Amino acid sequence: MRVLLLSYGSRGDVEPMVGLATRLRALGAEVRVCAPPDFAELLDGAGFPLVPLGPSIREMATKAVTATKPAPPTSMRQRAAEMFAATYESVAAVAAAPEGCDAVVATGLIPAAAAARAVAEKLGIPYVFVAYFPTYLPSPHHPPLVWPGRPVPPDVTDNRVLWDLNAENIHELFGEAINTHRATVGLPPVDDVRDHVLTDHPWLAADPTLSPWPEPADLDVVQTGAWIRPDERPLPADLEAFLNAGALPVYVGFGSMPLRDAQDVTRAAIEAVRAQGRRVLLSRGWADLALTDDQADCFAVGEVNQQALFGRVAAVVHHGGAGTTTTAARAGAPQVVVPQMADQPYWAARVAELGIGAAHDGPTPTTESLTAALKTVLTPETRTRAAAVAGAIRTDGTTVAAKRLLDAAVSGAKPPVSA
Repeated sequence: MRVLLLSYGSRGDVEPMVGLATRLRALGAEVRVCAPPDFAELLDGAGFPLVPLGPSIREMATKAVTATKPAPPTSMRQRAAEMFAATYESVAAVAAAPEGCDAVVATGLIPAAAAARAVAEKLGIPYVFVAYFPTYLPSPHHPPLVWPGRPVPPDVTDNRVLWDLNAENIHELFGEAINTHRATVGLPPVDDVRDHVLTDHPWLAADPTLSPWPEPADLDVVQTGAWIRPDERPLPADLEAFLNAGALPVYVGFGSMPLRDAQDVTRAAIEAVRAQGRRVLLSRGWADLALTDDQADCFAVGEVNQQALFGRVAAVVHHGGAGTTTTAARAGAPQVVVPQMADQPYWAARVAELGIGAAHDGPTPTTESLTAALKTVLTPETRTRAAAVAGAIRTDGTTVAAKRLLDAAVSGAKPPVSA
């Protein structure tokens, strides 16, 4: 079986696909991965050649964070048209190669996933959309994410109405661009871009303990469990030396999130951690965080194996991406989530609800706000609760997903999650 995996998004969107690709390969499948050029090193390290998609996602994210106002709808529509066309061309070239492709699994930005589905339609092969958190999928139990520049009416609180507005907004932004290109490749137009991309039977690659899918719901969602990339890399020697030189440090990092006031955030975090008598382990990330002084109680790292690291820290202060939240939870590390955008407020709320950490109020931490949060999480009670939740988290998500795809190939039927 040959599977094409597509993700146009941040590292948190791509790394789970690497986990699934690794499991599919172990079960005998051939895998190609389409992702932004930022992740060539990640994919090369896992043994998968990158099929690059579009421009750098890091550059796009940095421009979005530093912009003084949201991009106008005309600009978003133009970028959507360019993204759909470029993604379709790249995916079609791989999927229609002589050896072909038996299924497409996609996530990430709507125009890119729409292009992946269009390729699957042209080839008559199954297409599966995967979300990494429940609130990306329509449900009467939660509202949709708010699109930048598209605030919902303050008097509307019914979730079904909010999801209807969400579908209208997405189609207004992307419908014309997507349908124009679909016509050029001989495909009929779609009248609801969101539901077309998500399908009636999406997958949810999130842990049921951390992130349950509430029922009853309108969609037939298959929750596979989180897709975790195997990571056997040792920690760097200098990091090992720092960890062994004193008490457990507090990890501070914002992953692939650019920050508008990165050094102010760094200063506040270091001061708050020091106020608790703790050492600081600072992850540079896409925000390029840098130490504020050269004192021995602080150490900065680049990209490292978080699975090996998080079991050796006192707490994790982070942005609340699905991957970081899951990795910290698996390690039993208490968390302070400082959400910046998208799904991150959801994960912050879940961490607080589960009692495994604290949700920071808003995206801009101060020394005082982080001090208060750290006082909550650096307690024996929080660590005990975090350890208990860690024992409940599943690690078989990629196996569940891979076997569903392979079983469908053997039976000659489409996966039951395909639309």
